Amino acid sequence: MEALTAIVACNPRCLCFSSQIPKSSKAGFMSLSSSVSHIGSVGKRLSRGQHVDSSYIWHQQSIRGQYAPGSRLQDSNTVTGGTGLRKEDLLIEKAEGMLTEVEAPAKTAIPSLVDSQQGMQETHEKEHILPNREIVTLDDVAGGSRRTKLSHNIIFVAAEVAPYSKTGGLGDVCGSLPIALAARGHRVMVISPRYMNGVTDKKYSGAFDVQCRIKIMCFGGEHQVAFFHEYRAGVDWVFVDHPSYHRPGNPYGDNFGAFGDNQFRFTLLCHAACEAPLVLPLGGFTYGEKCIFIANDWHASLVPVLIAAQYRPYGVYRDARSILSIHNLAHQGVEPGTTYGNLGLPPDWYGSLEWVFPTWARKHALDRGEAVNHLKGAIVTADRILTVSQGYAWEITTTEGGWGLDELLQSRKVVINGITNGIDVDEWNPASDKYVPFHYSVEDLSGKAECKAALQLELGLSVRPDVPLIGFIGRLDYQKGLDLIQSALPELMQDDIQFVSLHFFFLFCCMVRL
Repeated sequence: MEALTAIVACNPRCLCFSSQIPKSSKAGFMSLSSSVSHIGSVGKRLSRGQHVDSSYIWHQQSIRGQYAPGSRLQDSNTVTGGTGLRKEDLLIEKAEGMLTEVEAPAKTAIPSLVDSQQGMQETHEKEHILPNREIVTLDDVAGGSRRTKLSHNIIFVAAEVAPYSKTGGLGDVCGSLPIALAARGHRVMVISPRYMNGVTDKKYSGAFDVQCRIKIMCFGGEHQVAFFHEYRAGVDWVFVDHPSYHRPGNPYGDNFGAFGDNQFRFTLLCHAACEAPLVLPLGGFTYGEKCIFIANDWHASLVPVLIAAQYRPYGVYRDARSILSIHNLAHQGVEPGTTYGNLGLPPDWYGSLEWVFPTWARKHALDRGEAVNHLKGAIVTADRILTVSQGYAWEITTTEGGWGLDELLQSRKVVINGITNGIDVDEWNPASDKYVPFHYSVEDLSGKAECKAALQLELGLSVRPDVPLIGFIGRLDYQKGLDLIQSALPELMQDDIQFVSLHFFFLFCCMVRL
């Protein structure tokens, strides 16, 4: 059984849903990437007090055939766990990297037509028309790119975006997924800070000042930010410029730890991200109010809150929708409760971010444990919540993996979905990767053994093809499973192995021979 992602077909009240579904034998088409597919509008606003913290929650409206996470096709027609959504109402999307294969019912396809002028057979647009659903058109163009007829304005907001800034997987996803979506015909903007750290400044050389300045009221004053823009690979890359982003180090800190003003820096990012679609005439016209915001992790978590608290009450962004994408729940942007007044939010929205530490976690007897939690604010206000895998979508609702937010996430599990991260098949292709000494592919794996020998030689290890070379790439952090490696090493040491660990600029290797 292959991992497939089921996407409810473009109902204006649907986003995307995923599950494990047997692969169909019907003809394949192409859909959106595995992370966002044919995103439509979501739900209606609930009344005040209907959800915890008295927040306005834009929730999923009851729709025919809601697809429950974790459900499976019971037979050829219906989906279990929902309300009888028929299989022909689903587009089955195969999660294979950024370009994914969709299984669609043959009866919805329009036969190929013959173009008499060119004297050759061409495949024209195939329209999948479903009852009470939007029309999704897929172009079958020779050589490649297949585009959706129904396009959306999609706004990614992230603290890091490769290749401009990157510390981990968040940067990779936000640097690759937008390009894949733009290739399908969507208009995509990515908003991130313009980091000037003296090392990676040249990566922003293609971005030009759009001569647009806005003033943001937060943290007890008025702060002016600028926007830089680069149009690359079909995507509008927008960088928010402010002196707080001009300092040595990575996006979050330096050798001395995290920056003390990160709450201020990323609050500016969120305010600027909400204004950018309204004020930036990219390509001659703005994105406008009807767009989909994808807020990544706590750094962008104020975006859904701002939309609900500062814009919708005044008639702005009424047709916009927001998605919270959780890459790492452990980092939540928790700050003292007294800092809420600095965020530029109405006083009566304090409950959406309110966070109280349990007694055992407080520093002293007079500590009331009151705090604001940026990620929590997005959890209660976002229209949809996505994680990087189905397993992680389940894990964050458990006591062990919820990092204190498991009960809140349980209450919103109806809008939580897990979609496995894809990869940029151009950048991470060993058949063409310029960073490996020898190339290899699924047809010819000989280069893989040569790469192993080259690594052994570079690290001063014995070049032995018969010895297992075990590698660990990741931060030296509890979340990365270092305790599992430590517990497994005694048993591994019973054999002849080579072990290599890479941690940013720190590299060590060891070889055990018994």
